Amino acid sequence: MKDVLARLRKYEIRIRKAVNSQMRGDYHSVFKGSGLEFDDVRTYQYGDDVRAIDWNVSAKGHGTFVKIFREEKEQTVFCLIDVSASQEIGRHKRTKIDLARDICGVLTLSAVKEGSQVGLICFSDQKEKYMKPAKGLKHGYELIMNLFQLIPRSAGTSLSKAVSFALNILKRRSVVIFVSDFIDEEYESDLKALAKRHDLVVIHLLDRQETDPPKLGIIPVYDKETGRTVWVNTSSSDFRQAWQQEFLGKKSHLEKFCRQNAANYLSVRTDEDFVPPLVRLFKVRNLSSGSLK
Repeated sequence: MKDVLARLRKYEIRIRKAVNSQMRGDYHSVFKGSGLEFDDVRTYQYGDDVRAIDWNVSAKGHGTFVKIFREEKEQTVFCLIDVSASQEIGRHKRTKIDLARDICGVLTLSAVKEGSQVGLICFSDQKEKYMKPAKGLKHGYELIMNLFQLIPRSAGTSLSKAVSFALNILKRRSVVIFVSDFIDEEYESDLKALAKRHDLVVIHLLDRQETDPPKLGIIPVYDKETGRTVWVNTSSSDFRQAWQQEFLGKKSHLEKFCRQNAANYLSVRTDEDFVPPLVRLFKVRNLSSGSLK
């Protein structure tokens, strides 16, 4: 674990330096979401943002009212990590699950250093690991150790079950960092509910084999999650075009879904350095946080 922590610290230092040097505002706001919590309502005044109008209160007929917010003193960050078998795709020691662990580990170190509480949910088609949110480096190290040592019991995936579990246990608005390859169906209604109640960050893990499979002729393809084997002609132009269109279509759909539901979206490939994409994500979050203060 010492080697793991040393590597994560190097990533974290790179991110911190990049964030502090490239952005207006501070690194602290990255984990603060909007930094605001509902407090009360008051009468609407000329110049108020119409998005702050409380329509439920205003509908009672006593005037137009806007919501008043106060700055949150503490934030909870939750890592929601897909550990199903499809996450094992990639090169040796650079699979999607390796990337997920590194990203979650770096964000955990960063969040605890900023005084945030950090929690963890690992899932396949069932709950694999749950850690209640807590503060401090000791808790952060324990969370990272559990994540890196976890051996999933199931190979399947159920994003819907994972989101439903998160919705049931997260009573207070939190920053939810959802890391997965999102290879599943019928999970969008639950994900929409998660985005509505929490500050959702979607990190979409990709591997080159999924977008550009090697030309190997007719080969058996084994699905680790279902246990099924099918034969495909990987050299066929029709197959390759259909494969890429389906994959890119799903990626585009997920990105559009996040925009429509006010969630941050970031795609990261297993063959790239994940620090620059994370810095870009933090820049977006820093600017949006600053505009709400």
